[in-house]
Amino acid sequence: MTATIEPEVGKSRRRKEDERLITGRTRWTDNIALPGMLHLAVLRCPLAHAKITSLDTSAAKESPGVIAVYTAADLDPDGSIGMPCAWPVTPDMGAPRRPVLAADRVNFAGEGVAVVVARSAGEAHDALEAIEADYDELPPVLDMEAALAEGAPLVHEELDSNKNALWVFDSAGAGTGGDVEQALSSSEIVLKRRFRQQRLVPAFMEPRACVVDPTGTQVTMWSATQVPHILRVMSAMTLGIPEHKLRVIAPDVGGGFGGKIGVLPEEMMALLVAQKLGKPVKWNESRSETMLAAHHGRDQIQDLTISANADGTLTGLKVELLANLGAYNGLVGPGVPILGAFMFNAIYKIPAYHFACTNVFTTTTLTDAYRGAGRPEATFAIERIMDELADELGMDPLELREKNWIKHEEFPYTTVAGLTYDTGNYEAATEKAKQLFGYDELRREQERRRAANDPVQLGIGISTFTEMCGLAPSRVLGSLDYGAGGWEYASLRMLPTGKVEVTTGASAHGQGHETAWSQIVADQLGVPFEDVEVLHGDTQSSHKGLDTYGSRSLVVGGIAVVKAAEKVIAKAKPIAAHLLECSEDDLEFTGGKFAVKGTDSATTIQDVALAVFAAHNLPDGTEPSLDSDATFDPENFSFPHGTHLCAAEVDTETGRVTLRSYVCVDDVGTVVNPLIVEGQVHGGLAQGIAQALFEEAVHDESGTLTTGTFADYLLPSAADLPSFTTERTETPSTTNPLGAKGVGEAGTIASTPAVVNAVVDAVRHFGVNDIEMPLSPMRVWSAVRHGTVRAGGPGNEAGGGLGSIDASGGAQ
Repeated sequence: MTATIEPEVGKSRRRKEDERLITGRTRWTDNIALPGMLHLAVLRCPLAHAKITSLDTSAAKESPGVIAVYTAADLDPDGSIGMPCAWPVTPDMGAPRRPVLAADRVNFAGEGVAVVVARSAGEAHDALEAIEADYDELPPVLDMEAALAEGAPLVHEELDSNKNALWVFDSAGAGTGGDVEQALSSSEIVLKRRFRQQRLVPAFMEPRACVVDPTGTQVTMWSATQVPHILRVMSAMTLGIPEHKLRVIAPDVGGGFGGKIGVLPEEMMALLVAQKLGKPVKWNESRSETMLAAHHGRDQIQDLTISANADGTLTGLKVELLANLGAYNGLVGPGVPILGAFMFNAIYKIPAYHFACTNVFTTTTLTDAYRGAGRPEATFAIERIMDELADELGMDPLELREKNWIKHEEFPYTTVAGLTYDTGNYEAATEKAKQLFGYDELRREQERRRAANDPVQLGIGISTFTEMCGLAPSRVLGSLDYGAGGWEYASLRMLPTGKVEVTTGASAHGQGHETAWSQIVADQLGVPFEDVEVLHGDTQSSHKGLDTYGSRSLVVGGIAVVKAAEKVIAKAKPIAAHLLECSEDDLEFTGGKFAVKGTDSATTIQDVALAVFAAHNLPDGTEPSLDSDATFDPENFSFPHGTHLCAAEVDTETGRVTLRSYVCVDDVGTVVNPLIVEGQVHGGLAQGIAQALFEEAVHDESGTLTTGTFADYLLPSAADLPSFTTERTETPSTTNPLGAKGVGEAGTIASTPAVVNAVVDAVRHFGVNDIEMPLSPMRVWSAVRHGTVRAGGPGNEAGGGLGSIDASGGAQ
């Protein structure tokens, strides 16, 4: 028998996986070297929009070390291969074929036109310079509004418009609320604002890479991907490879943030080349290639109209979005802004709501999921306009929020967007955040600085957010025309020595699954934390799953682990009763032991596992196995929430922004590992603050990416960020047995509006009601001098703009 084991859930365990990662005892995709392996390098067109007039690869084929050079005519001679899109948001959505290599036309700067295969990566890249490519340049299509204008150049000639799709949700039509036009026309206050979500690059640590080995009985692919199971299915469907003959492995992956959720042309290219040559091949991109050709995030124009009564009671919300998809449909790109449709109402009781999103094609790198995927964009817009409405009403922005948010006693609450929030307590989170932040004293300091005309002004930013995460359930995703489900799979294997192997379909790329899953299993089965091994990221050992994105790992994948553990216990119980010579009804299982009620007679689950292995003394007809698996498909999303408060100091003479303090109190339900949660929150905050103050992918007027390196694309370091004060409240979710809510995206979703609200609040008395992100010193300085600054269309310099913006959102 084993001693009583202290509960693991709730314990701050250091991550199991970190030892091998920190010491370098791991394998990234680019570390993999196979006998006879060849290397790929892709020639990318430097123009945003052009016809390919000639492509001469003869000199490259004679270059040192070169084995072959392929174009679209070689890899896809009949033009039948198109990259998959799993989210056709409307039946009439524009769906141009995205080729593995461009055949006659390129549609964004960085699109591949040829691939060199050589004995070394250096030789492959050197040979690219020997390819002679000629192009006829076509007019670039860069500005979303101009792209939709009559007579605009078309990104895709086969389509009659640059509009990809129009997706509409209306509360009156859906039966979830009133008519928004009636609400707007009958309200005492109507406020319009335009907000811009700039384009971002998911700047993961490890560039994208894949290795393909076709020499065995299966084709094996290693890829730096978030989605090995989806990659396997989509590769089989795209290239016609029998799925059971394809094995996909995601080894340790150096970050993803949605940027590795796609199925890549380069992955399909590697599969085609490997099969053609019958040799292993590797493709590993440079950082500049990542910036240029890996998918980007965000890039929306948001027009919001909000209405209220004079006392601040909200009456209606109208949202009109333009979403830049870039040149093609990504794997889930068309659906990303649609996810935000259900979050613009946020934590507020809004009686009438209308949402319309127009997806637009442009000659830029395609956009797809980036940390939060639609929900950060929605949270930013509603939290920004709530501050604007508070200013219009002369109310404290926290007072306005509290007047309109869902009270804790009103849960479960069905929103105007049709989602049912199961639990929450916005009052508790906000009160704790205010106390930690010193809200009232900071307001008084702000008043003193304004009265003294201090050159360094103080602003206070607020974000009271919620999000829908745990991307599921399958039926809801199906109603949105998503091409897959939202379930997740896990299995548990009880080994004869009492150890446990867990396989999970949730594929980690830095989240700490191996640690958290071990803690869950330790508590469920009563075995030591150290006795649990978690296997993931390999479609052969973990044969099914839907992978990791959308803060779904714990609240879907982790619950599948719980369900599998419950089945192990159920299988073990009759065997334990047989061994203890008692009735099953007399047994109770706790702390890893089956005990006969009212006696000292007991046996551990490890003892049962050994008895099953021996199979000498089992009940008649019993299968000698405790191994179990489970698939969990939740009935609802989970809805974490929190209050984030930011104090920012703005030097009005230079435009420099300094974050003085940042407090967040989040409710993520039951916490499995507080240390992991802290890490997730800190990382998310860094990314959200980076959007507010630092990051922006910029194309010039010809469509060339001018921020193609980290010298131009600004990322913050630890020195640029404040120390965060993080705390939690807890209202367990009712949608899963752990009571957990997602946490991975929370910091990113909440922090961007908190920071921008703080900066605008600091300089609002200068006539500023918005500054377009990122809030560079030049933009802030210009706003103070001239009023609100917007960067305008493509090609404008940071800090340039179209002048001030009035309350209706129009340019003056």
